[in-house]
Amino acid sequence: MPLSTGRVLAAAGLIGGVPGAALVLLLATDTLPPLPGLAALGATAAASLALARIWLGNLRQLSDALRQAADEQGPVPALEGPLLLPSVAEIGEAARRLTRTLASQAEQVARLRQADAAIIERLPDPLVVLDEAGAPLRANGAARRLFGGGGGVPGSDLAALLRHPALAEAVAAARAEGEPQRADIALPVPVPRELTVHAVPLHPPLSDGGRLLLLLSDRTRDRAVERMRADFVANASHELRTPLASVIGFIDTLRGPAKDDAEAQARFLGIMADQADRMRRLIDDLLGLSRIEVTEHQPPTGRVDLAALATAEAEAMAPILAQRGATVALALSPAAVAAPADAGQVGQVLRNLLENAARYGREGGTIRLSVAPAETGTRWPARPGVVLSVADEGPGIPRHHIPRLTERFYRVDRGRGRSIGGTGLGLAIVKHIVNRHRGVLLIESEEGVGSTFRVWLPAEASAEAG
Repeated sequence: MPLSTGRVLAAAGLIGGVPGAALVLLLATDTLPPLPGLAALGATAAASLALARIWLGNLRQLSDALRQAADEQGPVPALEGPLLLPSVAEIGEAARRLTRTLASQAEQVARLRQADAAIIERLPDPLVVLDEAGAPLRANGAARRLFGGGGGVPGSDLAALLRHPALAEAVAAARAEGEPQRADIALPVPVPRELTVHAVPLHPPLSDGGRLLLLLSDRTRDRAVERMRADFVANASHELRTPLASVIGFIDTLRGPAKDDAEAQARFLGIMADQADRMRRLIDDLLGLSRIEVTEHQPPTGRVDLAALATAEAEAMAPILAQRGATVALALSPAAVAAPADAGQVGQVLRNLLENAARYGREGGTIRLSVAPAETGTRWPARPGVVLSVADEGPGIPRHHIPRLTERFYRVDRGRGRSIGGTGLGLAIVKHIVNRHRGVLLIESEEGVGSTFRVWLPAEASAEAG
């Protein structure tokens, strides 16, 4: 862009104004002869114009170089053309040194930020950064695994945490007082969780606008282990008391009145064997239920072909089915694939439901086992899923008992439940496995007709589309 005439004249006036005024004064007082004076005045004007153009041109080059460096966020480029003013060259070189220093410092800051981000990402405890409005900005890998989600921000489960009154109170206190606050929180959904949250205010805020740091410690497993120990002792002592008393009584009988009675010994030993087997199954179920409860808050991983798994479990149930004279009618869709899912635990759900149907269903009846992609509707969640269903032809369950069927040791008919070998824990195990899979358990029954147990499990979108 050419220099404007007005700017050149103004600059020339600043440069040659004083000597030009002096020459005019000398000419006016006849101190200087006219011809040499006019020649000197013209030379002064010409020199002032030439120097003004050089000065403004050099300053324009420096201004353009600085603007280019600012726009490109890079170093100041070298000035082109003759630089007749040494001060402009010195300023340009100083600007280049300054931008090199700033670029080096910016690169060092970027490396430090990358190192900080890498450290935070690999911290074992969940960490969430909130903005001024209390909305989540980013989270580390542990938080995303805890709450789901991706792209640095945890999923929708975090909303339940942020709405919790205890956390809201801690966040408000941290902002008002400028000091870290702690809150112990219990989240009932989607699965029970117990968290300790530290709310740490950030002064000054982070470069991305982060004003508050939430550091979470998941205490669910620790508290579950504590409850497991207490529950195991309480349940075992209560449920084992009857079979142990029975075994001790038979032992005393065999030592005394039946000492020489071979027929009574055979009968009593058979009963003792049944009671011992009942205690074994009870302990196995208690331990299994405790292990499931400890990991219930951790979502499973993997994919499960329900058709193949249902076929294998039905074949493995053949001895129990034979005892009851029951048969299994299979309706299996190859498109029924649960994901994410734990094959071992889903197999346990199938075993427990089939065993329930065999033990409590009609002797010689038919058990209908089906697996299929879930149909869209109000009964199931509005996302891809699969449904496994086990239906029997038993006496049915009175309506008022259905809500309590998944409680530990709850039996509709306590005497019959014990006589056929049930521990009262099968449906409790099913409920906790379904909870871990973020699934749904639905129980329907009609007295005199039978009962149907349906389990909805999440699936990949392709599974439902198939």
